[in-house]
Amino acid sequence: MNTPICDFVKKYARSSAIRLHMPGHKGVPVLGAEPLDITEIDGADVLYSSGGIIRESEENAAKLFGAARTVYSTEGSSLSIRAMLYLTALYAKENGKRPIIAAGRNAHKAFLSAAALIDFEVVWLYSKTRGNMISCDITAALLDEMLASMTELPCAVYITSPNYLGGTADISGLSLVCHKHGVLLLVDNAHGAYLNFLSESRHPMALGADMCADSAHKTLPVLTGGAYLHISKTAPHMFAEQCERAMALFASTSPSYLILQSLDSANRYLSSGYRQRLCKYERGIIGLKASMIRHGYNVYQDEALKLTILTKMVGYLGHEYAQKLLEYNVVCEFSDPDYCVLMFTPELGDDILTRLERVIAEIPIKDQITAGSPHAVVSEAVMTPREAMLSPSEVIPVSAALGRVLADVNVSCPPAIPIVMCGEQIGNDALRAFEYYGITSVRVVK
Repeated sequence: MNTPICDFVKKYARSSAIRLHMPGHKGVPVLGAEPLDITEIDGADVLYSSGGIIRESEENAAKLFGAARTVYSTEGSSLSIRAMLYLTALYAKENGKRPIIAAGRNAHKAFLSAAALIDFEVVWLYSKTRGNMISCDITAALLDEMLASMTELPCAVYITSPNYLGGTADISGLSLVCHKHGVLLLVDNAHGAYLNFLSESRHPMALGADMCADSAHKTLPVLTGGAYLHISKTAPHMFAEQCERAMALFASTSPSYLILQSLDSANRYLSSGYRQRLCKYERGIIGLKASMIRHGYNVYQDEALKLTILTKMVGYLGHEYAQKLLEYNVVCEFSDPDYCVLMFTPELGDDILTRLERVIAEIPIKDQITAGSPHAVVSEAVMTPREAMLSPSEVIPVSAALGRVLADVNVSCPPAIPIVMCGEQIGNDALRAFEYYGITSVRVVK
């Protein structure tokens, strides 16, 4: 697969051109990457108004992922999420519907900031057990029941899968339910770009989603900030037609060409034996998980490239276990009082799995910690996210917050999942969750 962006930039770097354009470093190395760091000069195409090398590269990516249209983001999947939700709200209004989106309660705060910016209505979906803050198990049967009971259907259902702990939703089943009710399915697939390259694709584009956002940099060999917005071949035509406009609405006008080259280069890398390397590595991770279970551990089994350790089962808070790993120079992705999350890719190599297995075997197992974690908080919305975020606000101690209305999207448990949504009233359950996650102050509406 060709790499038009990389080829153009390398040729330009070799040309010794006098760079009387941005960026200010003029290609002079300080970090070392500067000769390849350019702006949208003649021939380099224009992101979100593409018709040259960027469009060609995006079309390569669309073929890889089985999408009708793939658009690059150099600002992570947060940008792709906002664009996806804007397109959905626009589609609803063009078809005489109110922009209502039903979303799993474990949505990333990028979803909530989009709700404030775009001003769509949110209906929250909870699992039957209310789960924890990070997971939200919405089954196809539960979604069917929820949609059938609604007096006004949403224009779309928004699901986070995989979630931060490695749980994956039944995207195929959910898509069938959504389309049965005439509703779109949107997926925050930030942690699952690699799912397309398993022996049998489990990517949302293969399972019936209408649009999804992927953080390429989270699980693929792409620089931080590289992401995709994918639009399916069966989605409304206007999504592909207006996707660049939607991205441009929220994006910087100065995209990173280093990240664009990384996305472009990944196309060739992913099309050259990556599926085989990934499947082989997946077997190694399955073996590691099996070994840990034999040693007395409890781990999430669902997602291929993520190892989530339920650390209380072996006598540690998640933060404590992460510190133990750090003593062996092993740096985890995320930890909180309950979990320690490790993320893998084939680029680590097989030796790392063997080394990690030895490290884990050396960490002593202690008596189980039985204290539980908070359930997802159900709070009353008294303002829309937009009203709350644009209202005068003040920061107060959590101890004085009972009954106040949250004005910020940033009060979250560690992986950026809001405990209370802005516009909701803070109740006792929320106060307990704030205390559990060490949150001592909040911004509330005056």
